[in-house]
Amino acid sequence: MAKRKKLFFTGGGTVGHVTLNLILIPKFLKDGWEVHYIGDKHGIEHEQIDKSGLDVTFHSIATGKLRRYFSWQNMLDVFKVGWGILQSIAIIAKIRPQALFSKGGFVSVPPVIASKLLGVPVYVHESDLSMGLANKIAYKFATTMFTTFEQSKGLAKTKHIGAITKVGMATSNQSDALDKIKVQFDDKLKTVLFIGGSAGAKVFNDFISNTPQLTEKYNVINISGDSSLNTLERHLYRVDYVTDLYQPLMDTADLVVTRGGSNTIFELLAMKKLHLIIPLGKEASRGDQLENAAYFERKGYARQLQETELSWETLNHELEQLVEHAETYKEAMAKSEEITSPDDFYNLLVTSISKKVKEFHGKKGSRITRKTSSHRVAEEKSRIFEKKMKPKILKNLRMERSFIHKKRLQMRASHQ
Repeated sequence: MAKRKKLFFTGGGTVGHVTLNLILIPKFLKDGWEVHYIGDKHGIEHEQIDKSGLDVTFHSIATGKLRRYFSWQNMLDVFKVGWGILQSIAIIAKIRPQALFSKGGFVSVPPVIASKLLGVPVYVHESDLSMGLANKIAYKFATTMFTTFEQSKGLAKTKHIGAITKVGMATSNQSDALDKIKVQFDDKLKTVLFIGGSAGAKVFNDFISNTPQLTEKYNVINISGDSSLNTLERHLYRVDYVTDLYQPLMDTADLVVTRGGSNTIFELLAMKKLHLIIPLGKEASRGDQLENAAYFERKGYARQLQETELSWETLNHELEQLVEHAETYKEAMAKSEEITSPDDFYNLLVTSISKKVKEFHGKKGSRITRKTSSHRVAEEKSRIFEKKMKPKILKNLRMERSFIHKKRLQMRASHQ
């Protein structure tokens, strides 16, 4: 009887680092794969996997943030990352999967490194025009990195596939909730959807709250990330988070105002939806959204407006320009070849994994014996190293918690 195929997923920190995994996991499960996930039990990845109800075994590891700037926290986080690598080695060596798929985020670094050390093929997906720090590290250990944007020819392990999105053209799905919203809207007005990513965007929320002209000229939908703002009134619907209503709300909108995250803007491209991108600036991010916005504007898919220039006058002007030149933007989006269906990517990934497995099982099984041995050696080394290092790491973590607690007490005292 053939052994059941096993696959590890990793990625987290934001919903964007989990979404693709949640699209792919059901396809692997349907085809009989045993699926495992490595992440942080306190992270959004655990929340999303748990909420999905999918038959996935979640393994929690220690994780630390990798910063591009000096911080004393970096010294402590080095121990966390090191501990996470050891935990990942033990977990992966025990399960012995065919491959690991990473969507990025800092939590993905330890399992990616561990997989490489154990000889497990590593497949990484990069959504942005420029790699984040976690994926820059992951690239060094990757078998293949699939990218949304074309990358430099010097990055030989990258494979450009375009954006993977399950959001398509308008659907006919209606719901009682959507009908209630439409009752408050004026059919003669354009409907504008503001979406700020998985956590919402405070800038959009404050702008809507302080700009009454918006609801005089437009129907406004605001996916805010803040439940205290939830309301349904004349020309305005505000909600913190949506799941089943997401696609219907997108279909209802004539125009979308969004941040520059690649997942969202490529969904809008797939739907051929007129959109204005207001990207996060370099002071609040690593600049990836600025690059994404510039790319979309250059391709003729969208317009962009810098956050520092946001006002009623500038926003209204940009929206009017989108409406006036709607056909030009929609034609450019229709000609785009930058969208890959989840099914096509799944087939590509399975084919890549199968090819590596066949290579692994070549030469009359001699490599299997060596690999099995290497797994055992790595697992044993991991146990020995864990026994030596665990007390030191735990001591550092206790010191960290004590330091943070003292700082909080000092801050409270200063405010009294």
